[in-house]
Amino acid sequence: MLASTFSKLILEAGTDEAGRGCLAGPVTAAAIILPTNFSNSILNDSKQLSEKVREKLRPIIEDEAVTFAVTHLLPNEIDEINILNASMKGMQESVLKLNVVPEFIIVDGNRSLNAKLGLKNTTGKQFTAEEIELLKSIPNQSIVKGDSKYLSIAAASVLAKTYRDEYMDRIHEEFPMYNWKKNKGYPTKEHREAIRKYGTTKYHRMSFRLLPEQLALDL
Repeated sequence: MLASTFSKLILEAGTDEAGRGCLAGPVTAAAIILPTNFSNSILNDSKQLSEKVREKLRPIIEDEAVTFAVTHLLPNEIDEINILNASMKGMQESVLKLNVVPEFIIVDGNRSLNAKLGLKNTTGKQFTAEEIELLKSIPNQSIVKGDSKYLSIAAASVLAKTYRDEYMDRIHEEFPMYNWKKNKGYPTKEHREAIRKYGTTKYHRMSFRLLPEQLALDL
């Protein structure tokens, strides 16, 4: 089973994101605080779990969590501030949505949660000075492959993945020709062939290289 905490503090939040490498759809982040007695032998990095197992775990995680939050950052904001900043901002927003202020935060990856705060973007949420100070005040630790080491990060990864998959299933109904219900917006051969045939949608990330043989689509 994965470790319960990094800091040994009671209110330690784990954060993670899903959809960073996709050509379409949001990048989705989650933050969660689990009770200190939480245990689950199945929970792991969401990428290591089947869709069926992730869907089974999600209500367990939500029911037992002290608090959790999920945030979608949409393609227009990703295009404006870049995918790395959008991934971090999604996790920051999720932390701010928690009903309890964490004493400590662990972040999947190698970048501090507070690396960039208060980006002056024109789309999406604008952080207030108070929100920026709150995020700065909470100690945090980035952990490479943290979603396969700590329960809270793994739980956040499951929430981010399942909520994002639901989002992609919904927009699939609007644009079924891209088969987002199956590929979830990732750069599969099928997805790229559909972009080649049908062009782009409002859900595509225009700052990404959507087709390998060209740097930009003719719009």
